[in-house]
Amino acid sequence: MRIPTKEQIEKYRAEFPAGCRVELVSMDDFQAPPKGTKGTVQGVDDIGNLLVHWDNGSSLNVILGVDKVRKING
Repeated sequence: MRIPTKEQIEKYRAEFPAGCRVELVSMDDFQAPPKGTKGTVQGVDDIGNLLVHWDNGSSLNVILGVDKVRKING
């Protein structure tokens, strides 16, 4: 896995601003929330992880470029 550049991280932050809603498409982690779980973005950290508070109570980060989420409204 490559570490994202500063420019890529800024792009992620613009694409997934704090407060936006996402839905999990896929995550390669045995502790992953179920596919289709929705959550609220808390931010993007300095190594490109999407910090999400999932509606089911999980707070497992999304590794952008590895895991997949899609933005949703509401």
